[in-house]
Amino acid sequence: MRFQLVGACLRVWAEGTSSFAATVACWQQVIEQVRTLAPRSVLLLDELRGRDLTAAEWESLVQATRGQGLERVRIAHVKPQGTDELEYCEIHAREVGLDARVFADEASALLWLRDAT
Repeated sequence: MRFQLVGACLRVWAEGTSSFAATVACWQQVIEQVRTLAPRSVLLLDELRGRDLTAAEWESLVQATRGQGLERVRIAHVKPQGTDELEYCEIHAREVGLDARVFADEASALLWLRDAT
């Protein structure tokens, strides 16, 4: 994972093999960076390869982030390998008070993040 603060946006690059454990570790690192850098938004460029998390795994992950500081930022999660069946990610995020969306491309994600400012 790599992190870069660009203005008030924390850019995150995640690469490697996708698994529940890898995704949890990714979000734990994002939470640490959000606490340290206090950005207004997060742009996660997710290039993890492998199986997508199930709806139950996403719900578990999102529930674990409750109260960890992600409620203060707008989150754009870019999945260039495809966003098939990932609407449940957004649904679970909203249920715990996160302002988050999943995108297939970075340009769309950046437009959505700019709309918040």
